[in-house]
Amino acid sequence: MTTIFERRRSPDSGLSRRELLKRGTVGAVLVIAGNAVISPDRAWGVETTALKPDTMATLIKLARDIYPHDKVPDRFYAIAVKGQDTKAGQDPAHRELIEVGVADLDARAGEGGYRGLGWEDDRVAILREVESTPFFQAVRGDLVVSFYNQKELWPHFGYEGESFSKGGYLKRGFDDIEWL
Repeated sequence: MTTIFERRRSPDSGLSRRELLKRGTVGAVLVIAGNAVISPDRAWGVETTALKPDTMATLIKLARDIYPHDKVPDRFYAIAVKGQDTKAGQDPAHRELIEVGVADLDARAGEGGYRGLGWEDDRVAILREVESTPFFQAVRGDLVVSFYNQKELWPHFGYEGESFSKGGYLKRGFDDIEWL
């Protein structure tokens, strides 16, 4: 079993990975076991069928970096990128596009790979370098729909769904948006 956290001691913190885990973490700890990416502390997992589990874990981190929402749990990002695994199982060219794209991200990130970069700004800098590639465009284009079209996620953004069946927007909170 491999965790996403780096195996070496961070020079800045002086903490080993084990000490960090004992004290608690910020964000979810993802564990790769067999063909699955699992979040044991958040009780969810996603099984891969075509893509490598490491690739799926990187796609989850990538999705959060493309569409960052601090209060949205990782499981919604996992659900959103699961479609990449499904499409990769049906289309070998798409599988190669995703696997090569993730390998490129890892190579650009250096030792520890893309997921090993601790700062979001460092990962975003790499994404800016690859934003015009077919890999990035395929993932980003799919995420806009697969992430934001999850009905369970809508309450996080204050969206109540379609309103026609409930009388329309004019009679149902047209001007009560509090976050705007």
